[in-house]
Amino acid sequence: MTAATLLGPDDPAPFERVNWTGAAPIFLTCDHASHAVPAALDGLGIDRAALTNHIGWDIGAAKVTRRLAELLDAPAVLAGYSRLIVDCNRPPEATDRIPAVSDGVAVPANRGLDEAAVAARVEAFFTPYHAVIREGLEAKLAAGMVPALIAIHSFTPALNGVRRPWHVGVCWEHDPRLPQPLLAALRAELGIVVGDNEPYAIVGPTDYTMPEHGAKRGLPHALIEIRNDLIRDQTGVEAWAERLAGALTTALADPAIHRIQHY
Repeated sequence: MTAATLLGPDDPAPFERVNWTGAAPIFLTCDHASHAVPAALDGLGIDRAALTNHIGWDIGAAKVTRRLAELLDAPAVLAGYSRLIVDCNRPPEATDRIPAVSDGVAVPANRGLDEAAVAARVEAFFTPYHAVIREGLEAKLAAGMVPALIAIHSFTPALNGVRRPWHVGVCWEHDPRLPQPLLAALRAELGIVVGDNEPYAIVGPTDYTMPEHGAKRGLPHALIEIRNDLIRDQTGVEAWAERLAGALTTALADPAIHRIQHY
């Protein structure tokens, strides 16, 4: 199967632009925004309940991203397909880029893929998503802005039997300019358990979007993880979007953050 045959005329696009003319020096991404699977891949051989659970996408993250784009007047790009097809936040060398098993659930359509099949998925889903991120960032830079790059994710309250107590986490690797004031702003709110590089840390080849588009360009950047039981309904989405908008506004208030700097 080639990239051209993976997507049919009734399948959605591989990405969604939101508030594309947003004027703020901020750019949002959502790597795991959708659980969609093209008709050609026939649901990946798993049932819909599994596909719409956390293994198939980041529950609530797309809605938070769309609302944040509105609150901050920032452009956003959302990935159009399930992370199980090819994970838009994993580099080529990552072993879980196209998982045959995810959180104990077998994914039959991902078994035994040859190089051509992997390349077709990358070309159809991964490459267009990251191309439009580059387009959006370059437009900001051409307009004289140094945008802060922010990725919105969500995480399941327990994984492999281990409970995760954080309400929200800020994940980063080398550049502290945005993560540190963002952590401080979130921790200033009583009753919120905030993780620093929790429930995941960005280390080496674990991630793609932040290293590729943030660190390589010298942009201030951070990945935000929200526990998904907090954003499963519109009330939670609204509350967390407003909370993050306030914290990000505080964290980005220092104009010195908005400059190219490599770490």
